[in-house]
Amino acid sequence: MTTESAFAPDTAQAAAVQVTAPSVHPPRSAARHRPAPLAPRSLRLRGPLAGMLAADVLAMALTLALMPWPVLACVPLAALMLALHTWRGLYRPRLSPSALDELPPLLLLALVQWYATAEALTAYDSRHGIGWSDLTCAAVTQTLLGCAGRSTVYRIRRRTAVRRPQSALIVGRAPLAQQVTAALHTRAEYGLHPVGRFDPAHQPTDAAPADTLPVLATLEDVSRAVIQNSVRHAVFTDPPRSAPDAAALVELFAEHGCRLWLVDAPAAGAAAPDHTPAPDHLWGFAVRPLRTGPGRSVARAGKRVMDALVAAVALVAAAPVMAVCALAVRLSDGPGVIFRQERIGRDGRPFTLLKFRTLRPADEHESATRWSVAMDHRMSVTGNILRRTSLDELPQLWNVLRGDMSLVGPRPERPYFVTKFSHTYPGYQARHRMPVGITGLAQVNGLRGDTSIEDRARFDNHYIETWSLWQDVCILTRTATSLFRLGGS
Repeated sequence: MTTESAFAPDTAQAAAVQVTAPSVHPPRSAARHRPAPLAPRSLRLRGPLAGMLAADVLAMALTLALMPWPVLACVPLAALMLALHTWRGLYRPRLSPSALDELPPLLLLALVQWYATAEALTAYDSRHGIGWSDLTCAAVTQTLLGCAGRSTVYRIRRRTAVRRPQSALIVGRAPLAQQVTAALHTRAEYGLHPVGRFDPAHQPTDAAPADTLPVLATLEDVSRAVIQNSVRHAVFTDPPRSAPDAAALVELFAEHGCRLWLVDAPAAGAAAPDHTPAPDHLWGFAVRPLRTGPGRSVARAGKRVMDALVAAVALVAAAPVMAVCALAVRLSDGPGVIFRQERIGRDGRPFTLLKFRTLRPADEHESATRWSVAMDHRMSVTGNILRRTSLDELPQLWNVLRGDMSLVGPRPERPYFVTKFSHTYPGYQARHRMPVGITGLAQVNGLRGDTSIEDRARFDNHYIETWSLWQDVCILTRTATSLFRLGGS
């Protein structure tokens, strides 16, 4: 066990600890006491994140001072180091960080960093060439200094957490939620002080053990508890999408700047999931941070820039094809080339989706409530071809350029079906945490047209929780290759 993760020994009374439950009262004026939404945590360079950045930069600078390179070499070295560490997830929030656990990835990335910089400097000026043995020594030196710095940061973080814990809400059902609560009460070094538990299905019985926390049953109770207790963390013992009103609950926490964690219940014979660069835990419970969507502002902006650029280029490139499609629809089906329909986008906001018309519905009610028209005999040959080749969706590039949609994301649905599916399938509403898209992870896995809604929602939520720009690129590539196979919806 490392010094970074070795906590004080457990006591015999830990299992039977009885904690006085703090009462949760509504503030006298919710409007007056409601704090302003916090800035995204990814941009707040304070606490452990600032310490880790300082430790890494200082280790790199001290190592560079031992090398015969110009001082200006610190710029590419630092930029490459921060990029590699961010990509590897070495700045992610963790509850039980350990510098020794991070040593292998730190060493591997340091080798990449120094060798890549050396090659670039040698190509610029051969006088800066350095042997491989010296570069390896530099990488090892930086790694050891970085581990020492991070170890110091983690020790300070634990001491600060004991002195100034932050309020946390537990979201989930007993008995796992009660076990997590007991662990947080007895292990102050995690810095989380539970003030309540959200469980709408809670039914107190004589046989069930008494809760040490007030149990909140509604979103209004959660909102009051978050405001009154300045809650900064929400610990889920079940996946968020399995909770009632999951989307509203996650949005509520996001508005107040709460950090979300998921505790994975232990399963007999199950392998531990590899969610983070090094295993994270909460007193033996596997735990990982959750994102409420593309939570990083820089990455979110990158997604929007990629959408706008690709959509603009695609509109120009596809203009001749769209003109032919429009002419074919006009000649085959008459006036009204573009079909407009209300769909539900991110956060439940409606927008008007554009498509080439492939079938003229009998009335507005049919348009809004009929699920599939794939086998409708009223569809013309032109409409059938457009649907099977997905060419009818080309006008949606304009929706992407306008910002109504993204290239990749959960497929948008009509308001009637959103309401229906949200009450029928757990997690369906949670898929609106992210901009809707022309294609998505569910679509490239064959879930199009008349396929399982439950499976679609599961894929969409998995995409949101694991989102990255590279994943978008992969999905777009798979979509492009699938266009050569006739399908459609």
